[in-house]
Amino acid sequence: MSRRQRDNACGRLLTLVLAAALALVGCGEQDESTGIADNYDLRDQQVRERGGGNTTRFVVGSKDFEEQQILGQITMQALEAAGAEVVDRIDLGDSEDVRRALETGEIDLYWEYTGTGALIHLGTPDPPSDPDELFTTVDEVDRRRNGIAWIARAPANNSYALVASAQVYDEGSDQYDNDLAAVRTISDLGTLLEDAPGKATICVGQEFSERADGLPGLERHYGLKFPDDQVIVLDDDAVYPAVAQGRQCAFGSVFETSGYLDEYEFGMLEDDQDFFLAYNPAVTLDAQLLEDYPDLSPLFEDIAERLDNETLRALSAKMLVDNLPASDVAEDWLVDQGLT
Repeated sequence: MSRRQRDNACGRLLTLVLAAALALVGCGEQDESTGIADNYDLRDQQVRERGGGNTTRFVVGSKDFEEQQILGQITMQALEAAGAEVVDRIDLGDSEDVRRALETGEIDLYWEYTGTGALIHLGTPDPPSDPDELFTTVDEVDRRRNGIAWIARAPANNSYALVASAQVYDEGSDQYDNDLAAVRTISDLGTLLEDAPGKATICVGQEFSERADGLPGLERHYGLKFPDDQVIVLDDDAVYPAVAQGRQCAFGSVFETSGYLDEYEFGMLEDDQDFFLAYNPAVTLDAQLLEDYPDLSPLFEDIAERLDNETLRALSAKMLVDNLPASDVAEDWLVDQGLT
């Protein structure tokens, strides 16, 4: 074999060796998974029997709207990936129904909102406006009073907001009206109610029409009073097209993480007197359950930190606009995140 042949052969061998080494390095990187199954195993934490046997089993609940159904499905699929069995009680009812189910042990955990916890479930008279302080407060008070822990607060803020159709503010629109176009803040509604009360029509969801953190509290806080016949109570999902079309009502109550906000064009009224609290979703569960299964906290913190407003809007839009089932939306997101 000539020197050139030997050099070529050595070169080819070196290339093969380097390729093999890079492949091994790549395999090593793939092994460093952030998936739930690789990092959490609830079967190793069988502190007590659940479900009548040695199986780690959790009953998962949720409220009866799309974002909650998706969060419930994410919870179920995450627990299953961690080796637990789950019982589906998703779409259980409204805020009070699901909270009652948690308090009575009918369900083990669900996602609740910090503002709802403070005002509705705990009746906090003057809850802090800072989201971090609010979360700490509801957790401390709920643990002390009811043995319920709050963990894994997400950055998303599903606060209520008031909106008008964007066409209301467009001078070229057939909906343009000087009185309505002048309303840019919630305080401006007071002027409208004084000067042109017949134009102050508002569509609201059922819960918003009754809750302390909804229309009754908003009216007290801002000193407003909508005429009863101009408050139109609809299903939450029906409020968005009703306001966007601008014929049934000029204003409406919405959720800031709703997928409909990207589907319709709205002008959001400024909450200039800071009535609405932060409504960060967090996992609520029996505090004893958290002690028995300590992996629940880091497991859901890993999930919660990925849930911002943009993410929840996109996920809920897949149900509201694309008509996908919550289970598929949750599964696709968990896979995209490398969690399952």
